[in-house]
Amino acid sequence: MGKSPVKILNPASVNLSERMNGNEPSRLIAECIAGNHAAIEMLVRQYETGVFRLALSILGDEADANEVTQETFIAALKSLKTYQEKKTFKAWLYTIALNLSRSHLRKRKIIERLKTTINSIFRVDSQKQSSPEDEVIRTEKEAAIWKELNKLDERHRTVVILRYFHELHIAEIAEIMSINEGTIHSRLHTARERLRDALLSMHGE
Repeated sequence: MGKSPVKILNPASVNLSERMNGNEPSRLIAECIAGNHAAIEMLVRQYETGVFRLALSILGDEADANEVTQETFIAALKSLKTYQEKKTFKAWLYTIALNLSRSHLRKRKIIERLKTTINSIFRVDSQKQSSPEDEVIRTEKEAAIWKELNKLDERHRTVVILRYFHELHIAEIAEIMSINEGTIHSRLHTARERLRDALLSMHGE
């Protein structure tokens, strides 16, 4: 397995993109069901990065995330005829990815690798100039947050990942996890309080 998300290459997708609006998933899905390879490539390219990042956030391993990404699109393409617009297509696809990721997680027991992988993905501040003192503070803060995050059970940890690392709306998370928005709010509140306590404890407050 490579370290990048699944790629399905087809030059015809360039022409298709000129004819089809990317904001019309129903039309794109219809083309995929009809066996249009260019449409399939377009669908994969449109969502593969998000699916890969989601899988990587859960699994903590690039090879496993790449495998889940491929499995997600294979499963989705096989099930496109059953897709109904009760959920957004993104939420439907992320649900598949989340379920497959959880399955891999249970089988391989690799949750301990989550911290290192997520930090490497979302270390946006590393591109900015900072003093050695700032770097130490940031590193200590990250360590404290991740230490507490890893203490959370999967249901609380998952909503934090979806909300803050993937910047999904509450409604989208509720769709993906098939639970009501109130439960999402409650789990986020609990998780935030624990993270907040961890930071206050680190600073002796």
